[in-house]
Amino acid sequence: MTTMTDSSVREFKMPDVGEGLTEAEILKWYVQPGDTVTDGQVVCEVETAKAAVELPIPYDGVVRELHFPEGTTVDVGTSIIAVAVGDGVAAAAEPVQEAVAEAAAEEPKPEGRQPVLVGYGVSTSSTKRRPRKGAEAPAAAQTPSAAIQAELNGHGPAAPAAPAAPAAPVTGDRPLAKPPVRKLAKDLGVDLATVVPSGPDGIITREDVHAAVAAPEPAQTAAPRSEPAAPAPSPSAPTSYDTTRETRIPVKGVRKATAAAMVGSAFTAPHVTEFVTVDVTRTMKLVEELKQDKEYTGLRVNPLLLIAKALLVAIKRNPDINASWDEAAQEIVVKHYVNLGIAAATPRGLIVPNIKDAHAQTLPQLAGSLGELVSTAREGKTSPAAMQGGTVTITNVGVFGVDTGTPILNPGESAILAVGAIKLQPWVHKGKVKPRQVTTLALSFDHRLVDGELGSKVLADVAAVLEQPKRLISWA
Repeated sequence: MTTMTDSSVREFKMPDVGEGLTEAEILKWYVQPGDTVTDGQVVCEVETAKAAVELPIPYDGVVRELHFPEGTTVDVGTSIIAVAVGDGVAAAAEPVQEAVAEAAAEEPKPEGRQPVLVGYGVSTSSTKRRPRKGAEAPAAAQTPSAAIQAELNGHGPAAPAAPAAPAAPVTGDRPLAKPPVRKLAKDLGVDLATVVPSGPDGIITREDVHAAVAAPEPAQTAAPRSEPAAPAPSPSAPTSYDTTRETRIPVKGVRKATAAAMVGSAFTAPHVTEFVTVDVTRTMKLVEELKQDKEYTGLRVNPLLLIAKALLVAIKRNPDINASWDEAAQEIVVKHYVNLGIAAATPRGLIVPNIKDAHAQTLPQLAGSLGELVSTAREGKTSPAAMQGGTVTITNVGVFGVDTGTPILNPGESAILAVGAIKLQPWVHKGKVKPRQVTTLALSFDHRLVDGELGSKVLADVAAVLEQPKRLISWA
């Protein structure tokens, strides 16, 4: 076996993909040991406290080792993958191919190419050698893994599986399960050696793992045939659905950062929230007209677009609302630009990317920016830079059917506007009660730098624009 020198192996370290980040969680590996990589190729996806980010490798070579499995939180500056470069490429291939061959003898191959994860695939510590050709073990001594592997290698079908019975650890072998199932068992704290397999050829499935979690206690040895069967549970007895009373979810990534930011904001800035209910019927009509306008073809046109523009107009008329509090310098910092944050619910939690220099955009440009922001957030591709430097935020709780709320300020910002559901309600219009499209707005602001007068003026201006959207032309 060729020995590689240290100079032939490059260690790729977890980079700081945002400003001041200290750690990131490895979400997914796109390569496995033995894969050839090129400069700029994405090798993994990580989640920071701000967003999910794909990491490209900065050199050519062959993957020698993945230092951490998926789901691991790694400190910035820690090596996460070793790549053989230059003279080390050929040397890297031999141990990797040998390890992969050994792993193949232990598990049936899934359909299609699957990444080999550290801890689930290639073993980096004690490995198990396959018997040499011609030295076949007696059929009676074959383990379930060996029997299945014999079938996969064309040595004949495996012996028929015995009736399902509680599994037990087998010396020199490990339970059969695919990598995703192993990860599920690890996350739920389930020992696969105690799980009863129900899959073909004794493979443990996801359902088997969930069943093991729901079981009131680990199964023991099979009861004698003469022993009477256990009585059926009474109607009042809890079913297996009720036995798992709690689920614990680790607080990390975006959720951890959001929680820390909200606690810091709530107990640092004195919040004041004001409300206004407004007739937005004309705004809704304008939205429908813009959807038919050729200038907005292919753009996202909805009420949020006009609400965002209304807030930008209100900020222009009341610029002191667009500021931040500098505690160290004991100064109020008024911003002469607006980076408009839009709260977005994603599978990883709530994030608030912002549209840079939104104050300088035309309505069609703002529509394009909103569409790009939302689609990028839904795909989980929002960059950390897109969530930095916000000055004021909009959160649209109306999409969930909620009338309104009292939003907490984003750290470093002085105001946040909550938009409630737009509903058809009875409303006095031109002296008569008529059905009108109505919504409730809520503006939270930092009372250290925004007094009641300023906050009220901003909220009233937003409401006036939404009630009479023609004001966008005269006030913008």
